[in-house]
Amino acid sequence: MNFELKIFNSSSATHEKCDVSLILVTNAFKAGKDALSVLIAKALKSGDLAAKAGQLLDIYRPVGFLTPRVVLVHIAEGAAADVQKAVSAAYAVIKSAKPSHIKISFLLQPTPQMLRVALTTLVDASYVYTSTKSDRQGRSVTRVVVAVPDEKALQACFDRSVAAVNGIELAKEWGNRPANHATPTHLAGVAKALSKFARIKVDVLGPKEVSKLGMGAFEAVAKGSDEPLRFIVLHYTGAEKTKAPVVLVGKGITFDSGGISIKPSAEMDEMKFDMCGAASVLGVFRALAELQPNINVVGLIASCENLPSGRSVKPGDVVTSMSGQTIEVLNTDAEGRLVLCDALTYAERFKPAVVLDIATLTGACVIALGAVRSGFFTSDEPLAAALLSAGETSQDLCWPMPLDDAYAQGLKTSFADVANVAGRAGGSITAAKFLQRFTSKYRWAHFDIAGTAWKSGSAKGATGRPVGLLLDYLLDTKG
Repeated sequence: MNFELKIFNSSSATHEKCDVSLILVTNAFKAGKDALSVLIAKALKSGDLAAKAGQLLDIYRPVGFLTPRVVLVHIAEGAAADVQKAVSAAYAVIKSAKPSHIKISFLLQPTPQMLRVALTTLVDASYVYTSTKSDRQGRSVTRVVVAVPDEKALQACFDRSVAAVNGIELAKEWGNRPANHATPTHLAGVAKALSKFARIKVDVLGPKEVSKLGMGAFEAVAKGSDEPLRFIVLHYTGAEKTKAPVVLVGKGITFDSGGISIKPSAEMDEMKFDMCGAASVLGVFRALAELQPNINVVGLIASCENLPSGRSVKPGDVVTSMSGQTIEVLNTDAEGRLVLCDALTYAERFKPAVVLDIATLTGACVIALGAVRSGFFTSDEPLAAALLSAGETSQDLCWPMPLDDAYAQGLKTSFADVANVAGRAGGSITAAKFLQRFTSKYRWAHFDIAGTAWKSGSAKGATGRPVGLLLDYLLDTKG
């Protein structure tokens, strides 16, 4: 898909060609004497265009316009939620016409957030998954033009928005692919393909290298599958090598049956999404490749399948992590924290400025926060504030969760240094407390994206979250 930012001029808007022109109207609209302004004023006065977010007027071949279809869309005061609602409603109306070239015009200068939300909403609404279908006909939209009164003031925002969209699309694509088309080896291939971009280097470690490193917790999860594990290391070097990187750690369980502690069969197909943390890391690197910022970022992806077999780790087994800490595996379906803890220990070698891990870790976080906000855990208040801010600017929302030491009491065991699960109560927090044991040597935050990484039901599919949030954090804190 091609994107372009242009200057908007209401007097010349009638002469521009595209398949559909979406005109975003705010409560601050004031009519001029040009044809477009007159059309909007009449629509508002007659009530055909109600002054409420998401209300629209679809006009076919308006007199004096070269564009065959003009859709007037009201965005009220222009709040992010209003823009999202309006653009979604507009695309739902024009979707059946299969437009190729869409123009989105802001009559008044939008805020950077308004522009970003409009673009990301349109791209998300037009997304079509085709990779494992016999009919490979994807989205009809191939070109999107965004028109604003002052394009120079918004060029940097536009560039970031386009990069974010491309990263989100990569994360969605690989999150949506079924497990037999998105194995750990496949994910390693995606990472290697990113090395064609400037400043990106990729290393892939297999079972022998992982064993040599002493990643016993990661190995234990992978034992039950015939698919070999992969530990993927991505480097984006945009600053001096002496500058400490931010390390992103992604959970890459390409299919999670629960292992010996097997899950119920209902909706187990959705466990192909258990690698969405890894997909988000890949998506961020795709965005960095486009923007080429002057920061250093490392991505670590621990990827394997969690399946039951005669080789699988069993409830009650004790494994030794890369840190040397022993772990009693009370539930093999709490496998994400086992692969992550070794990746978090591996992160120490980079002497990182910050480490962020991203994982579809617990159903408990879904109960706590639903699908609106990702939960995050950190005892570092400045880091928490920066992450909250990045969630707001990207509209990829998150929320801080507690990390009181009292929550770790349930992880105590007589047979190892720590158990991999506590009781049901506070499950997302006890999972975070488990991970925290492996992060004492750097600043750290844990993202639980189990509620936000994908949608269920008729709209089933990956969302690409939290690529936008992570990208804004990296760029706005300069790593």
